[in-house]
Amino acid sequence: MIWSLMVSMFAVGGMFGAISVKFISGRLGRKKTMICNSFIHMFAAAVMLSSKSAKSYEMVIVARVLYGYSTGLGQSTHLMYLGEISPRKLRGLVTLTSATFTSLGKLSGQFFGLSEILGREELWNVVLCLPAFFSVVLVAVLPFLPEAPRYLFIEKGDETACKKALQTLWGPGEYREEMNEMLVEQAAIEASPPKSSLQLLRDGTVRWQLITLSIIYFCNQMSGMSAISTFSFDIFLKAGIPQDKIRYVTLFFGVCEIITSVSCGLLIEHTGRRPLFWAGYSVMSASWVLVTVTLNLQAYGEWVSYLGVGMMVVFILFFCGGPGSATPTVHSEIFLQSDRMASFVLMGIQRWGMFFLLGLIFPFVIRSLGSYCFVFFACVCLLGAVFTFFILPETKGKTLVEISAEFRAIIVCGLSLSQQSSEATKL
Repeated sequence: MIWSLMVSMFAVGGMFGAISVKFISGRLGRKKTMICNSFIHMFAAAVMLSSKSAKSYEMVIVARVLYGYSTGLGQSTHLMYLGEISPRKLRGLVTLTSATFTSLGKLSGQFFGLSEILGREELWNVVLCLPAFFSVVLVAVLPFLPEAPRYLFIEKGDETACKKALQTLWGPGEYREEMNEMLVEQAAIEASPPKSSLQLLRDGTVRWQLITLSIIYFCNQMSGMSAISTFSFDIFLKAGIPQDKIRYVTLFFGVCEIITSVSCGLLIEHTGRRPLFWAGYSVMSASWVLVTVTLNLQAYGEWVSYLGVGMMVVFILFFCGGPGSATPTVHSEIFLQSDRMASFVLMGIQRWGMFFLLGLIFPFVIRSLGSYCFVFFACVCLLGAVFTFFILPETKGKTLVEISAEFRAIIVCGLSLSQQSSEATKL
């Protein structure tokens, strides 16, 4: 129970970080928020490092909460920054780097966690402080980069600073077309001022965006990827992999994540976003079905266990090359500036809340259900495939205003949620 608590408290911190992103990022800006957030990360590392000499597992839990808070705030702010500094033609590729470097961070943890490096009993507190190194790099580098142009123009009304930021990021030029696009978005925002999270939930004009993101994040969280990342040891042990080989299998999975995420960056602006979702979910669902079959056939030989691991590799390839990489891109594209921060808060609460529940109950689930716990993951992936194939509109190469109009035009069973909302408002 204490172990589950240590794992899941990271998600509690992440939830509070996601909730605070609108307040902090709106006042400090994207760049200053990320710099201040790095200091929180470094303080968490100091608490973790000193927990061993203090012989206090409570300090480990506190450090995990602080790490989670920093991650929840940092991920949302980072994704907003990427979406607001990228040109429309490269928006998918730029925002996808968030998933690539998240995979690189996980691989770094897996690599330094090998027993040949830092993964030994006497150095456990040192390996858990490694994230502070990346925070130091960010604090040293980020002051030399410009603030997000969209934030400067739309939220601060500083046209001169916006143009200077665009020229720093994209090179010399007047960028009239981009500035005019921001003016159109600003006019839409003035007609509909920035909303709180509760106001966004009540707003029928963005109902389909919220439903779409909620289902996508639910399917991503419950697809099994979070379970593999958090409880890889238990899962591979259940799959029949020898205990001394598990760490190397985990490292191999981390390498697969990065390679696939980079490959997805080359595809996303050619194939669009929709095929990456529905095709990825379909193969992921089939992979979990085959994993369940192999786990029940382990008596036929050791090769069956490795076949099951092979199916998990296929699952990771299609998750990281599909929904896992494309989700941040779609999230940054489907909301106007006035709604974006509130949407990050709502989705952050959902994501981190589910991550908390998964971290708390999965160790008990895998002990109770055994191999059949993966059938649930297969059903969730199938739901994601069906929904994204029939409902999700393509966002590639479109302005934020055009994308919002496409969502308002969605009709299911002859009903439009935005139309229902406007009729209710008139009544």
